[in-house]
Amino acid sequence: MALIHGGQLQQVAKQFNIAPENWLDLSTGIAPFSYPIPDIPEKSYQELPQSSHDLETAAKHYYDANSLLVTNGSQAIIKLLPTLWSEQNSHSTTVYLPEQGYKEHALAWQTAGFTLCWYQDELPAFTEIKKNSVLVIINPNNPTGQLYNRSILINYQEKLAKCNSLLVIDEAFIDVIKPSQSMTNTINNSNNTLILRSFGKFFGLAGIRIGFLIGEETWLEKFREHLGAWQVNGPAQYIAGKALVDKRWQKQQQQNLKTLSARLRAVLAENVPFEFTTTISGTDLFQTVYFKEGIDVEHYYVALCQQGVYVRLTDDKRALRFGLAKVEQLERLANALASINN
Repeated sequence: MALIHGGQLQQVAKQFNIAPENWLDLSTGIAPFSYPIPDIPEKSYQELPQSSHDLETAAKHYYDANSLLVTNGSQAIIKLLPTLWSEQNSHSTTVYLPEQGYKEHALAWQTAGFTLCWYQDELPAFTEIKKNSVLVIINPNNPTGQLYNRSILINYQEKLAKCNSLLVIDEAFIDVIKPSQSMTNTINNSNNTLILRSFGKFFGLAGIRIGFLIGEETWLEKFREHLGAWQVNGPAQYIAGKALVDKRWQKQQQQNLKTLSARLRAVLAENVPFEFTTTISGTDLFQTVYFKEGIDVEHYYVALCQQGVYVRLTDDKRALRFGLAKVEQLERLANALASINN
């Protein structure tokens, strides 16, 4: 079963009969400013991609991790994980997941035959978690922006280890969280924790398809064996290696995203009627507007699309998630929202 994601502009443009170049695409949580592509050596294109020591060193420093695997994004890891976990723990049949969140996690575990148990904003109580189970946490959550403090997650990590359970943390949007609540430096010799990190969202380069799996070396070797050689192309490795050590650019990106997120939130608060909404929440990469019971959120989505503004309608159709608009695009967004209410 294919899930619906943001970023499908070609399909949406065809559906609403508006040329792709005429859209304001706010359907993803990808930064609107991207790391400038450096001059890439020709051999990166000519040779089969090899493991890059420079990239691994840069990534370990950036993510504060002792061991990691360079991946072709998170999707292959998410899909393969249930199989590898079942091989390690044949007694495991239950996975706990956020009811709102990136649905590829749920699809992978469901396809593998696991029983799915949902939790809301509060993590499941220790007394509720079965032995030999899996707990998936998206931190911060997409689309709610819910963030769990490191101290809480460390407590769960310790408890889950004692009951032979697995902790999976998806930190795709955590680059913009300051001070950092990342769990990457808690792995050490722990074989019950895996952490997914995204490169493309913060650096604005989702198209090069690169990410990182952080875990104990035994876990990483299992994934290497199953994924095979040449997972990440040479140019992508070269670009990521440069971006991960460019502290000046990273600092400026943090400031830019924080400013844009605040301005986006203000536009949403001013142009979506207060009596229609419950909350606006998110991160410095997106803002999500939650609507009150009885409001036709899908109508809002369609009305925006009819004006060439593409946002993400959440799976439960209770909210709209807005990616960051550049300053010069905010007026168009404000006018599109205002026109729906007139």
